[in-house]
Amino acid sequence: MSPPALPRRCCRPTSAAARADTVLVALEAAQAACTDAGRDPSTLPSVFVSTYGDLAITENLCETLTGSPLDLSPTRFHNSVHNAAAGYWTIGTGAMAPATAISAGFAMGLLEAVAQLATGAAAVLLVGYDGNAPGLMRQVAPTEGLLGGALVLGAAAPGRTNLSLALVDGEAPPPPATVAAGNAMAPMLALFEALARRGNVALLPAPPGRVLRVELSHG
Repeated sequence: MSPPALPRRCCRPTSAAARADTVLVALEAAQAACTDAGRDPSTLPSVFVSTYGDLAITENLCETLTGSPLDLSPTRFHNSVHNAAAGYWTIGTGAMAPATAISAGFAMGLLEAVAQLATGAAAVLLVGYDGNAPGLMRQVAPTEGLLGGALVLGAAAPGRTNLSLALVDGEAPPPPATVAAGNAMAPMLALFEALARRGNVALLPAPPGRVLRVELSHG
C-alpha cells in the first residue's frame, strides 16, 4: 500500500486557555489540510486520532463531581467524549462520509487511514491532536502544550509523494526537538519533517516494541 501524502498543514496555537482547545486545533488543522489539498471536506471520510482527548475538560469534570456534582455542565461533558472533534467536523462541514475516532498514537491513525484507502476510499483525511494535561491528570497522562496536524491521503500516483508502511520490531527515536516535544502527539512530527525535507524514512512509535516504518518516495 503506497498512498501519497497530498499537501498538508501542521499548526500549534500559542494558547491553550480556551475550552475544548483540542477540538479547535484539530478542526483548524483539518480545514487547512483540505484547503491545501484542494479537497471538499464534505466528501472525505476522516480519521481523528488523539491519545488522551481533552484532558482540561476531563479534569474539570472530575473536580466538579467530587465537589458539587449537581453543577456538572452538560456542554463540558459533551466536549469530553473522545469523538468530539470528529463530531464537530462532520457537523460543520456537512460531511456524510464515515468519521473514525481513535484513542492511540499517530501511527495507528495512519494505519487506519491507509486501510480505508485499501478498501476503496478515494481519499482520507487524517487528523492527529493532543492537548495539555493539567493538575493530577499529568500523573497518568503526561502531555504538554497543544499540537495538531493533518494530512489528506489519496491513491498512489506518479508525480506525488508516495508512502509505504511496515510494522517492524524496534523503538522509534524521540520526537524532533521542538517546543511541542512534550506533547503526546509529537511523534507524528517525524513524518511531517520527512515530508518537508523530502526525506526517505520516518519512524513512528507503534505498540510497545514495535515501530511503524514509513518509507517515502517523492515524485
